[in-house]
Amino acid sequence: MASNASFKKVRLKTEPSPEDLKALELGDVVYLDGTVYTAREGVYRRAVEEHIPLPLELPAMSGANFHCSPAATIRPDGTFNMGAVTATASFRFSKWIGEWLDLSGAKLILGKGGMSSEDYKKHFVPHGAIYLTTVGYGTGALLGRGVKSVKDVFWRDELGLAQAMWLIEVENFGPFIVESDTQGNSLFERENAKISAGLSKAYEGTKPAVLKRFGETDDRSDELI
Repeated sequence: MASNASFKKVRLKTEPSPEDLKALELGDVVYLDGTVYTAREGVYRRAVEEHIPLPLELPAMSGANFHCSPAATIRPDGTFNMGAVTATASFRFSKWIGEWLDLSGAKLILGKGGMSSEDYKKHFVPHGAIYLTTVGYGTGALLGRGVKSVKDVFWRDELGLAQAMWLIEVENFGPFIVESDTQGNSLFERENAKISAGLSKAYEGTKPAVLKRFGETDDRSDELI
């Protein structure tokens, strides 16, 4: 990944062209403009497993699916209040992602933690989609600054506020980091491989841990970064 001084910042529409996506590189910092919708396991079960028609026109209304449970409320007059928009871990949804991309036509999947390069190559690449990740906990309020308005909310009664599909208008929404590219490469896997290559050297001369948790080993190659 590039050093802090050479991070490339990109403003990207939520309905990006193939050329826009092809120009992105692993580690680029992306800010989004346009319309984003939230959809996670509740939506995926209804749409993919129960074959319930989607309540909005996709990808015409948006090409950006955010794995998120927004801190949102509906006021007595029917208007919306949305503050923080905190991402949730995307790897939990990988079993639905191929069929979801078929249904939604999404080109951007936003979330936390990413998926595997196997998922990217098998599902994202054929659909011309990429994955953008947040940078961990504590970014919900920061991302919330990029929310201009809530356009609508769907399946609230069926799924509740956290799992419903929120349609939000955003501007300079980010930062997100390019975790997968159009070839299906993974930033996390690439950087973890670099770290793991020198891990044994980092522990040279150290003694095994005195206190161990259940299931721990002393094999440093088992360590998960």
